[in-house]
Amino acid sequence: MSSLSIREARARRKRRIRGRLEGTPARPRVSVFRSNKAIYAQLIDDAAAATLVAARSVEVEGAGLKKSEVAKKVGELLAQRAKDKGIERVVFDRSGYLYHGRVKALAEGAREGGLVF
Repeated sequence: MSSLSIREARARRKRRIRGRLEGTPARPRVSVFRSNKAIYAQLIDDAAAATLVAARSVEVEGAGLKKSEVAKKVGELLAQRAKDKGIERVVFDRSGYLYHGRVKALAEGAREGGLVF
């Protein structure tokens, strides 16, 4: 029996999560991508296969902040842009990442910004 690599295990978790979640025009999906240096989030309407709103850590003033603090600001920025487009209710897709650290901070920032999920 061989064990899966970290990348393969995440891909498997991502497929399993995406089987249950779907973004609609009324309730788009918040998709998260995390790299070693940056974090990205976007609201996706899966019915139209379109990105409605996006935010990334490069757009946030992050000098001297920890990565999780930057992720929280990205969540707040995403929530602000979503509210400008009239979106309040969303579905959170963690993309196979554990709900911990930067992913959790982004979700909390989005909630504080006014998104409901």
